[in-house]
Amino acid sequence: MKYVRLFEEAVGLSRFELGGKGYGLVEMTALGLPVPPGINISTEACKRYYALGGKMPEGLLDEVKLKLEKLAAKVGKGFGDPEKPLLLAVRSGAPYSMPGMMDTILNIGLNDEVVKSLAKLTGNERFAYDAYRRLIQMFGKTAMGVKGELFEEILERYKQKFGVKHDIELPPDALKQIVEEFKQLISRETGRGFPQDPWKQLETAIEAVFKSWNNPRAREYRRFYKIPDDLGTAVNIQVMVFGNMGENSGSGVGFTRNPSTGEKRLYGEYLPNSQGEDVVAGIRTPISIENLDKKLYEELVKLAEKLEHHFRDMQDFEFTVENGRLYLLQTRNGKRTAQAAVKIAVDMAEEGLITREEAVSRINPSEIMQLLHRRLDPSVKVKPIAKGLNASPGAASGKVIFDTDEAAALGGKGEKVILVRPETTPDDIKGMIAAQGVLTSRGGMTSHAAVVARGMGKPAVVGCESIKINMEEEYFETGGGVRVRKGDVITIDGTSGAVILGEVPTVEPELTPEFRKLLAWADEMRRLGVRANADTPEAARKAREFGAEGIGLCRTERMFNQPERLPIVREMIMAASEEERRRALDKLLPFQLADFKEIFKAMKGLPVTVRLLDLPLHEFLPPAEQLITEIYEMRIKGAPESEIAEKEKILRKVQQLKEHNPMLGHRGCRLAIRYPEIYEMQVTAILTAAIEVLREECETVGVQIMLPLVSEANELAYLREIIEKTAERVFSKTGARIPFKVGTMIETPRAALTASSIALHADFFSFGTNDLTQTTFGFSRDDVEAKFMAGYLEKGILKNNPFEVLDTGGVGRLVKLATEEGKKANNKLEVGICGEHGGEPSSIRFFHEAGLDYVSCSPYRIPVARLAAAQAAIARKEKAPITI
Repeated sequence: MKYVRLFEEAVGLSRFELGGKGYGLVEMTALGLPVPPGINISTEACKRYYALGGKMPEGLLDEVKLKLEKLAAKVGKGFGDPEKPLLLAVRSGAPYSMPGMMDTILNIGLNDEVVKSLAKLTGNERFAYDAYRRLIQMFGKTAMGVKGELFEEILERYKQKFGVKHDIELPPDALKQIVEEFKQLISRETGRGFPQDPWKQLETAIEAVFKSWNNPRAREYRRFYKIPDDLGTAVNIQVMVFGNMGENSGSGVGFTRNPSTGEKRLYGEYLPNSQGEDVVAGIRTPISIENLDKKLYEELVKLAEKLEHHFRDMQDFEFTVENGRLYLLQTRNGKRTAQAAVKIAVDMAEEGLITREEAVSRINPSEIMQLLHRRLDPSVKVKPIAKGLNASPGAASGKVIFDTDEAAALGGKGEKVILVRPETTPDDIKGMIAAQGVLTSRGGMTSHAAVVARGMGKPAVVGCESIKINMEEEYFETGGGVRVRKGDVITIDGTSGAVILGEVPTVEPELTPEFRKLLAWADEMRRLGVRANADTPEAARKAREFGAEGIGLCRTERMFNQPERLPIVREMIMAASEEERRRALDKLLPFQLADFKEIFKAMKGLPVTVRLLDLPLHEFLPPAEQLITEIYEMRIKGAPESEIAEKEKILRKVQQLKEHNPMLGHRGCRLAIRYPEIYEMQVTAILTAAIEVLREECETVGVQIMLPLVSEANELAYLREIIEKTAERVFSKTGARIPFKVGTMIETPRAALTASSIALHADFFSFGTNDLTQTTFGFSRDDVEAKFMAGYLEKGILKNNPFEVLDTGGVGRLVKLATEEGKKANNKLEVGICGEHGGEPSSIRFFHEAGLDYVSCSPYRIPVARLAAAQAAIARKEKAPITI
């Protein structure tokens, strides 16, 4: 296999063969831009290196020697020739940009003899020895494993000795002494000397780059950005150009547009008398690229235009100036903020450089979440004290409060608080509503805290296992020993998962004209509808503002959990007869009616899917342990027997309702089949509210009543009859009639497998993929995420957390099967998804392919879903369908 090519021989190969850096260099060479000539070793060589257990592929070094001879002849120099020394840069280059994650070694070819002739040839002894000390330092650290700080200590000592601040101020004599000390350090630390043979240097440097593909930071970077581990890195061997030859030389980094704002203007920095790594290392303060010599600046502007025109994207390029002559060392698609990404994509489409479809496709849907929440001021440097899962984006600061009631009370007075809990439950809702954000030490991305916070648009950091919470003494302690007490101010960043001590300034989200325009383009391209999961009027209004086309999931449990209603709910649960239950439900009816009216007003003209009560009844009662403790304390304090008896009655009810596995127990439609009066009350409230909104607003919602946890067609048929009879009573009482639909969640494997039977009784299906994932895998979500999910991901047993990214091979097959068979049995069946996967971009593409009609997600994910749905439609046009 051919592994090695000169740049001009590699034209037409892809970035997956040449690596991103190599691809850019080859393309720039073909364009005739000023690129130092070089050689590319393909990614296949790296893959083969690892396949052989860390051995160089046979024939690779022979290929390198052959191409190096051609390279030397081209530039009229010799590798290892003291008279006309050829010096080389050896750089990594993965298919996807991984800035700073892998290794580079500059000035390969220098040794004790060549450095002297280089000094003589250039007439610049300081430059020659500066280049040599850089080689020894880089080589010793990268290829021989010497700690970098040991080199820095020597360098710092010499700067102090000679009374200078920067490396460039060290005189030649100091650099000569540093070179000797560096060599001694390597011998002392490794037991081997710095290699004087240039070929040995090159061979070792190539292998060091291969090894750097699997260094810890590269692996972690790939894990975070979901870059496959089997791509390998290319190696680029390039003729050195020197930015450290004096004040007429230097190195810089440029962007063809501003990476922070997207403004169409050359942006970057330049550091005189430096080599490339000095700019990114921050050892000296660079100058703005605009302050360069006018001729040089104009040359860069022209090159930037050529790069953009060719690559059709904003470019991040590195350059070196050697004695006034400009060279390009690298170009790649530039990293940019979400705000800049949107502006650049829209501007380029309007400039005619790319199509609207390309503009929509270029935006990472997940990153635009940054535009929808307050975020940390990027100009402020922060040092996190802990890090958890970035469950709900945005940034918030406030006083640490551990008690839900206290958080609600302080928040109600206008104080900013962060609710800190081991985990949250539905009982914590009032504290979550009042808090600026939520921090938990347990739980995953789809835990209660995560789901509720996302629905509210509040920042949340969950599963922050490095903090240990002491609820009794009201403090938490980080792994680093920082103790944070109740009342201390912290900042949480739900976008990154960081927890920071103190208040950090934030900036408001900016819904720019370009952002609105991009989403409008996306709406023209997508087939999937986009609805919201919203169960408050505020969430409904926010969802509509972000472009939701209705509500795909309105949960009713929150309405039962409100403080003024909970006693009535408990009265209903404690009822000894149906008559008593109905009396309690009659008291709840006005509350439900008022809730639905406000939500319906916010969504008038659009469909609203209301899920009837899903939770098991014991969820609305205090835990048995709490009741036992309270009864014990009442007896100690001599409380009246009547009060104790009432508490004991509740305890007996809790024990009676207790289940071994509540998730699979007496909940959802099963509860309603036993107690149909609960759903009768809810249906009455829903339809009455819709009719009242119609009378008051001259327009109402498209009512969709959804039954949870149906696994058998007869369950749906039985309850549908009850719903329709209830509807007739409402219509008779109100003197009005409105259309409505009845459907079900599909959240068990049996429901999916028998979809053709269930569809005969349903107007719509909505996949509850959170529970469908649990029941398909046999996973208890919170337990799995707390105990072994991280290990499964790290070991590669699972590629993604299936509660975050849809498991297309298992859960996805059920979704596809149920959709196809349901629609075949009932050609009017509408099919959607209301689990959290409805806002996850790769899952949305699958739902598009599977033939669903809409996705539903939390309000702050609506723009993400709109964009991802458009990208799915574009991908469908351009590529083959997803296979499962």
